[in-house]
Order: sequence, then C-alpha cells, then structure tokens
Amino acid sequence: MDLRIESLRRRLMDEEVDIYLVANSVNIGYLTGFFFGSTLLISRDGEQILYVYRVNYEAAKDSVEAAEVKVIDSGEDILTEILKDIKALKPRMVAFDSMNASSYIKVKDSLGDVEVKPASKLIMSMRRIKDDEELGFMRRAAELTSLGMKVAYETIKPGMKERELAAEIEYAMRREGSDGVAFDTIVASGKRSAYPHGGCTDNKIGKGEFIVIDIGAKYMGYCSDMTRTVILGEPSRRQMEIFKVVAEAQRTAIKHAREGIRCSEVDYASRRFIEEMGYGEYFVHGLGHGVGLEIHEPPTLNKKSMETLKSRDVITIEPGIYIPGFGGVRIEDTVLISGDGAEKLTDAPYNPNVKG
Repeated sequence: MDLRIESLRRRLMDEEVDIYLVANSVNIGYLTGFFFGSTLLISRDGEQILYVYRVNYEAAKDSVEAAEVKVIDSGEDILTEILKDIKALKPRMVAFDSMNASSYIKVKDSLGDVEVKPASKLIMSMRRIKDDEELGFMRRAAELTSLGMKVAYETIKPGMKERELAAEIEYAMRREGSDGVAFDTIVASGKRSAYPHGGCTDNKIGKGEFIVIDIGAKYMGYCSDMTRTVILGEPSRRQMEIFKVVAEAQRTAIKHAREGIRCSEVDYASRRFIEEMGYGEYFVHGLGHGVGLEIHEPPTLNKKSMETLKSRDVITIEPGIYIPGFGGVRIEDTVLISGDGAEKLTDAPYNPNVKG
C-alpha cells in the first residue's frame, strides 16, 4: 500500500497539488487496505493521516501501516478536524476525489486563497491498471463466478423461482470463498429477459424461454462479472438465431480487444455484426466497462468512448439483443487486456440448452 501512496504522491507533485483528500471509501481501501475510514489526507511532502470514527479505530490501528490513524469521537465534526491539519501544512493547492457541495463550500471558505479543486482522475487512473496482486485477486473472483454459473446450470429447473436460483448461486460462491456479490444477481426469465437489468423476482422459470443469468463474485474486494443466457428444453429456431448472433458478436469483440485499440472500435466491431444480422436496434447498451474494486470503472466501451485500451485493463465484453415481449440474450465475460489481445478470466459453456 505504501507503494500506491508513493505513486499517488508523485502524481501530486506533477500536478502541483500540496494536499489530496480521499473521501471515497473504495479509494481509501485501495491506498491503505482499510475500507472503513472516513477521510485520508495525503501531503506531497510526506504526511498521511487516516481519519476514523472511534467505532472503527481499533480495526484501523491494527491493519493500517501506510498512514497515521487519527480517531474522531462521535459528535465531533470531522471536517473541522481535517481543516485544522490542512492549515498547519500551509498548502497552496488542495485537491480531492469526492466531496459534497456543503463540504466544498466550508473548505473553500475556511482556506481562503488556497485553490481547492476536484481531481478524481488522479487515483482512478492508478486503479485502472491492475498490478500482479490485484490480478491474482481478480482471477480468483472470476473462478468463483465461474463456479457460481456451473451451479446455476446444475440447479436450474422448471418451476423454480428466479430468487431461488439466485440464492443457490450466491450461496455456492460464498461457501467457496467469495466476500459476497459484486452486484445484485440477475436471473431474468421469459419476457423479463428482455430487460437488461431485470433483477430477480418470484417469477417461476418455465421451459422454452430465455433465462439471463448475470452474476459476479467478489474476492479480497475485487469484482468479477459474467452473464450466460440459457433455455430449459430445446430452443426455437428464432431463439437459436438470436443466441448465435450474440455469441458471435462477443467473439468478434474479444478478437479485436487488445492494448492500443480504441474502446469505441471494439464496440463498433461487435455492434456492426449485430446490425448486419438485422438486430441493431435491439442492442441498447454499451459493449462493456472496466472492473476492479468496483463493478463499473474506467474504461467505458461504447460507441462514443474516446478511451484506448491499456495493458492490464480488466474489462467486460457483453453484447446483447433484447426484444420486448419476446426475450433477450446477453453473453458476458470478464477479460484481461494485454498487447497480445484479451484473455477471458471467466469461463462457462455457451450452449444455451442446459437441460432437456
């Protein structure tokens, strides 16, 4: 964690930032390994202070080595204490990753002529590129997610409620070591499969209908994301056609994804194929997104993105076709980008017919 703070400090020097305030709990966890701090102060001259309320003090004291831990008693105004320390350091510029409007006004009024500016990209650009330890955690998260999908294939049956299947998947991933889920599990069957974010309900799963299963395990705080679309029984000709189009669109995108290519180009390759097959109007979202400590991180893969893929990006590739009143198909994997291409971290069969 010290190396991450030192890397951030070098960025502060490049940007002529004297103090950086980190308030996003995920960013605090990334820099210190402790996700329950209230604010982390980092000075480019060497000071780093983690402010915590007393309820989290003992845990922070035992686990945080990268910063001084400063306890704030309940009822005290944490921002007032932080401002005292900022003033003692006599900064010319203070930057922050996130701050609500009232806190920003208080900081500006209190610091007078000191420049105060948002700078979330300073840390998000660091988080985007995964180091070896992070990749190890993400590989394990992907393994747990793949195991969850295997359990879904083995467990699903006609008449089962969507919630029941979601519970079985989540239990299996947790039992094998997951911290929990990276996002709310989606099991959307029948006409509901045409809802990209369909959640899961008491709807009973029936034969011969699309069932979109979108799951993700977390491991050591790191996320994974995977979707498969299955059918109980034999798919119809139209269902099989749609499924094959989405599967080929994903394969096309994965072939294009590599270090140095624009995210919009990867999206275009997949989207163009779906359009050529006559389903363009039913692909209603971007191709994918970055994954890490949060399920949605930079970069964004859509037709308007100006970002370029970098080595050690971890992203999703998830084309879909959603036809209202009929059903939908999405196929998604978490992949690791390198100069050689894209390596799938998640793995499960593509065959939509899981049971007769």
